[in-house]
Amino acid sequence: MPIKAVIYDMDGVLVDSEVYWFNARVQIAESLGKRWTDDDQRYAMGRSTTGWAQEMQTRLALDWPLDEIITETKRRVIAQYEAKMPARPGALESVHALAKTYRVALASGSPTDIIQSVMALTGLDRVFEVVVYGDSIPRGKPHPDIYLAACERLGVLPAEAVGIEDSPSGIRSVRAAGMRCIAAPSPAFPLTEDIRALADLEIASMEDLTHALVESLVWK
Repeated sequence: MPIKAVIYDMDGVLVDSEVYWFNARVQIAESLGKRWTDDDQRYAMGRSTTGWAQEMQTRLALDWPLDEIITETKRRVIAQYEAKMPARPGALESVHALAKTYRVALASGSPTDIIQSVMALTGLDRVFEVVVYGDSIPRGKPHPDIYLAACERLGVLPAEAVGIEDSPSGIRSVRAAGMRCIAAPSPAFPLTEDIRALADLEIASMEDLTHALVESLVWK
């Protein structure tokens, strides 16, 4: 079956911002005399806004309401974005290049205001045909709903689409949707072997995401 669409995650894929989210959570934890670890971060990565806030609430034993956790974490992340937009090398260029051949969309679990900020700052709001916001989908990653919604809005079958993901939850979401998957982990958060095995391909750099690479999945 031919590939008609490429659907991107945002954090960790287009922008190497997982470090920003990690920093924000570490700062919150330290302000309370607690620790946020690499393992904690992996459990929060790729989840919906409510999902990662619940992880923080549980792992840090916070008595804050979820809205307060979300607001404070976003405030700290946006401050880092405003200081520097951390686009991964080759990531933005790959969207422009692949859009010449495929339908392209974004399916991100990040909050709407952060996605809109990144899209405007990078100009990708003029390239992606469809953007599905994580906080508009009741069940976040690793459930397949956000990718199924992106496929439906693009008018393609899941089997005709490829998902580009960096996190365990995201990769599981792509596979559960019945799509092919290219793993593009953030250098700071490498994947474990069991998660790597779920992907059809893994790339070390977004500069490796080419038309030829996507087309190679037709034969897998």
